[in-house]
Parts: sequence; C-alpha cells; structure tokens
Amino acid sequence: MSAALKLLPTPAPVITWERYLQRLAASDVKLEYVNGQVYAMAGASEDHNRIAGNVFGELWQALKGKPCEPFVADMLLRIESGLDKLGYFPDVMVICDKTDRNPQHRTAPKLLVEVLSKSTRRIDTREKLTAYQGLPSLEVYITLEQTSMKATIYRRSNQWWPEIVEGEAAVITLDELGIKLALRDVYARVEWSAVESESEA
Repeated sequence: MSAALKLLPTPAPVITWERYLQRLAASDVKLEYVNGQVYAMAGASEDHNRIAGNVFGELWQALKGKPCEPFVADMLLRIESGLDKLGYFPDVMVICDKTDRNPQHRTAPKLLVEVLSKSTRRIDTREKLTAYQGLPSLEVYITLEQTSMKATIYRRSNQWWPEIVEGEAAVITLDELGIKLALRDVYARVEWSAVESESEA
C-alpha cells in the first residue's frame, strides 16, 4: 500500500547575531531577532506613534539632567538569557546603566514600554513579557492600549503582578524613576477609534 508523501515546509535558515546586524543595517524596515530567525516589523499607526512619542517626550523632560536616558523605537534591545538570543525594538526604553553604551544596541533597561495593537498584543503580553522579566536590570514594564486610556504596569517589586490604571485622571506612578506620567499626557492628540487598522503593528 502506497501513501502520498506530504512535503513539510522548509524551515528558515538560522542566522547569527552578527549576520542579523548586517541585514538590519541594509534593511529599509525594522527587523527583530528571535533565536536565529529574523522577522520584519510592520509599520505603526499614527496613534501608535503619538502614544510612544508622548511617553518618550514626558520621560525626556522628567529625566533631563538625571543619569537615566530614554530612547524611542529605533534603539535595539539585545537579550541573552539561557538559550535565548533576542533582538527587539521596544517602543520606549529607559537606560540608567552608564556602562550600557554599545553603539548598536542596549542590554540593561530599567523601564520598557510597548504600545499594544491587534498584531502585536499576543507577543507583547506573552513572549516579550517573559523575555523582559528575565532582564536583571528591568524594574518596570508597561503596556499601553490604543483604543482607551489604559495602562498595565508590571513591576519587579510586585513580582510582575499586573497593575491597571485607566481613565483621563489616572496617573502612572514610577517610584523606580522618581517620576509620574499622567495618562492625559500619554494619550495627547490621540484620535480615538473603535477599530484599529489591520496593518497596524
């Protein structure tokens, strides 16, 4: 008795971190790296950019003259934990370690922020949450909704248990940095819509 052979998809070739950086430098789009595989990031919506930009702007002002420095979107975060080797582009991150100065990436963030969307919610709230928690330097991870004024805060000091703040009067208190972020400022100029673009990242 014969049976038809089923062709299995050929796995993508595993590439090194060094090769990934070469591809990244030559690419017109952002590429993230997960254990030897490279993934292109789709473009972000206007509101995604507004929210991330607002957070960066508030942090920039609040941290002016202090040792910690915020970065937005284009700074690569390198993570090596156990067998995992990862390269992500967080929407916002804050670096306080003066020795963390590699020109191509950072490795020791104190704060990370991701703006959620349909296409990234699962990764941001599962895969990245787990990876970020493994960073010894990280003290706070924040995810921000796009369709409502709502932030979920994960703190090392609270065993990463989610804390939710929402509404125009709400404030994100970051004792870890000695600052506060008002949600009305985080969501300034956002054009509220019940439906996100399918192409939004």
